[in-house]
Amino acid sequence: GHGKCDCGKCKCDEGWYGEACQYPTTCNLTRRKSNEMCKNSQDIICSGAGTCQCGRCKCANSEGNGLVYGKFCECDDRECIDDETGEICTGHGKCYCGNCYCEAGWHGDKCEFQCDITPWEIKKRCTSPDGKICSNRGTCVCGECTCHDVDPTGDWGDIHGDTCECDERNCRAVYDRYSDDFCSGHGQCNCGRCDCKEGWTGKKCEHPRSCPLSVEESTQKCQGSSNLPCSGRGRCECGQCTCFPPGDKRVHGKNCECDDRQCENAEGDVCGGHGICSCGRCICQDGWFGNWCQHSRKCNMTEEESRSLCESADGILCSGKGSCHCGKCICSPQEWYISGDFCECDDRDCDKHDSLICTGNGVCSCGNCECWEGWNGNACEIWLGREYP
Repeated sequence: GHGKCDCGKCKCDEGWYGEACQYPTTCNLTRRKSNEMCKNSQDIICSGAGTCQCGRCKCANSEGNGLVYGKFCECDDRECIDDETGEICTGHGKCYCGNCYCEAGWHGDKCEFQCDITPWEIKKRCTSPDGKICSNRGTCVCGECTCHDVDPTGDWGDIHGDTCECDERNCRAVYDRYSDDFCSGHGQCNCGRCDCKEGWTGKKCEHPRSCPLSVEESTQKCQGSSNLPCSGRGRCECGQCTCFPPGDKRVHGKNCECDDRQCENAEGDVCGGHGICSCGRCICQDGWFGNWCQHSRKCNMTEEESRSLCESADGILCSGKGSCHCGKCICSPQEWYISGDFCECDDRDCDKHDSLICTGNGVCSCGNCECWEGWNGNACEIWLGREYP
């Protein structure tokens, strides 16, 4: 929106420059504010592979080949170049964000090795009983599955089997992530299935046979309006919920439906200091709005100044998925999964466990889980903190 396209190249309006006319020649941001906007999730400015210009990263591409890219210059496709041939993925795959995705019959970090069996035989050996390649829980390399193991500390981890068909995580009840117990501590896990001890029943051996309620009745009482018993944040036993983590009063409610951790931003501030938290939602003070009361209704910018800060690198205002207020994008509330400084992120891409995004132990940030203290794993499913009583 700041120039004209002439034969595939941008001719920028006065006051703008860059391949897509995305950089203003004058900047009304302080250097500190600009650098903050350019930091990646590890707080490194432009991932150390570019320079920050008015809150936007300009990636270092001295050869003009465009191999370093991304909002924070986090993608470096030079990692895909084979040292011997000089080709990307040795010509047998495609590179995406520094990783090679090989064609059938090839493997290796840079697709440099050829398999000694046919693609048909490769697929046959890697197909699980349910017809999926490595059960959708691993990578097939020359007819052998390498499972995406979330717990490499064990003998074989949580995911194993010739075609990754065994997922021990299926034996963990939601609340059992706070201990080492499988099958609620009342059974044995065999290839993702719980075999319960005498006196216990249920998919995860969570239900005492002495309970006057059936498993279904107990689950229904614990479920409330959620799709999961105790909203996926506690233990259901005979129709009663015990919320977890133990002693953390931020998770509460009859069905553990209130999670006040959702009111905290990445720094741990509750409702940005401009509101109060009520059952996981911020009620803002007058003059403030937003999910975390982070937006002030007052604004000392002109409309033009505000819009210039809301335009993404491609020149689209808030990626076409939100509105601009005082230089910041407010993403469409109808699409809960849209987030990011420019509404460019889809939080549906965040990993799930037990059907919960980030397992309820972190927040989804631009398609990646940012775990709360003590939690780790792609979906924040691994507890690394102290043992709970």
